[in-house]
Amino acid sequence: MNFRIAIVGSGAIGSYYGAKLAHGGSDVHFLMRGDLSEIRREGFSVHGKGENFRVAKFNCYNSTEEISRCDLVLIAVKATSNADLVDLVPPLLHQRTALLTLQNGLGNEEFLAAHFGAERILGGLCFICLNRISRTLVERYDYGHIVIGEYGRAPQSRTHAIASEFKRCGVECSVVEDLALERWRKLVWNIPFNGLSILAGGIDTAAIIADKDLLRSTRALMDEVIAAANKCGHQLARGAADEQMRRTETMDAYKPSTLIDFENGKGLEIEAIWGEPLRRAAAAGTPTPRLEILYSLLKSLEQARQRAARTDNRPL
Repeated sequence: MNFRIAIVGSGAIGSYYGAKLAHGGSDVHFLMRGDLSEIRREGFSVHGKGENFRVAKFNCYNSTEEISRCDLVLIAVKATSNADLVDLVPPLLHQRTALLTLQNGLGNEEFLAAHFGAERILGGLCFICLNRISRTLVERYDYGHIVIGEYGRAPQSRTHAIASEFKRCGVECSVVEDLALERWRKLVWNIPFNGLSILAGGIDTAAIIADKDLLRSTRALMDEVIAAANKCGHQLARGAADEQMRRTETMDAYKPSTLIDFENGKGLEIEAIWGEPLRRAAAAGTPTPRLEILYSLLKSLEQARQRAARTDNRPL
C-alpha cells in the first residue's frame, strides 16, 4: 500500500520517524509552525548511534489545510496539546484515514476516538532515546523500535500494512495484540524515571540507578504500576520491572524526554503519564501511595512554574 502520511507534531519523535519514512521513500508531509525557509533549504538530518542520513526534500507546511487529505496521520504532539488536534486533524481526513498516536501515557486514544471515531484509531509506543537539537537535526542516542496496535481491537490488515511500511523504511516495528497492556508496560519505566529525574534535581537515568535511595524508590514505583495494571485487567508479570531495569542500564547517562521538556520550560504531560494511571488504579481499588505522592509533587511544581511564567510576563 502506498500511504500518503502526515506528521502532526514535529518534535523529536515526529521528526525522527517522519524522516525515517521519508528517507525510505514514503510520501510524508510535516506540519511545522513558523518560518520553514531553513528546513526547506537545508533539508532534515538524523545523526547518532547507527544512523547518519539527510532528507533533502522535506515536505513541510504551516497548516494541515495545505497538507490536505492523507491515508495515515502520525500524532506526535505532547498530550498537553491534545485540544489543538480538534482543529488540526479534520483537514487531513478522508473516509478511511487512520490516526496513529505516538504519544506517551494513557487517555490519548480515548481522546482521539471521542473526536474522530474509534474505528480510525491506533496507538504506537516508541522505545528510543533521541532529542531534536536544532530545527534541522535530530540526534539519536539509543534504541529505535516501535510497537503498534489497534485501539480496543485485535490487529487488522491495515495494522500489518502500516508496520510493513515502517519496516520497509528501516524502522524496527512490531504489531501487538493488546495495545492497552503495552501502554501499562511502558508506564513501568516512564512513571518512575520521568518523574524522579525532575524531582531529584534534573538528573539522568544513570544517576538515579547509582543512588541507592532513588533506586529503591524506582523499584517501588515500578511494583505499584505493575500491581495497578493487573488490577485494571492488564496482566503484567513482576519481571516487567527487571526487564525495564536491564534496558535502563544500557542507556548510560540518558535524560528522559519529560526532563528535557522541563529544562526547556515546556509543559509537562502530568495527566497522561501520572494522573490518568493514578485515577484508573484508584477506580480499580488498588492503592498506589508512591505514585500519588509523585503526581502531587509534579503537579504542584508545574503549577508553580506556570504562576511564575505569568508573573514574569506581566506588563510593567
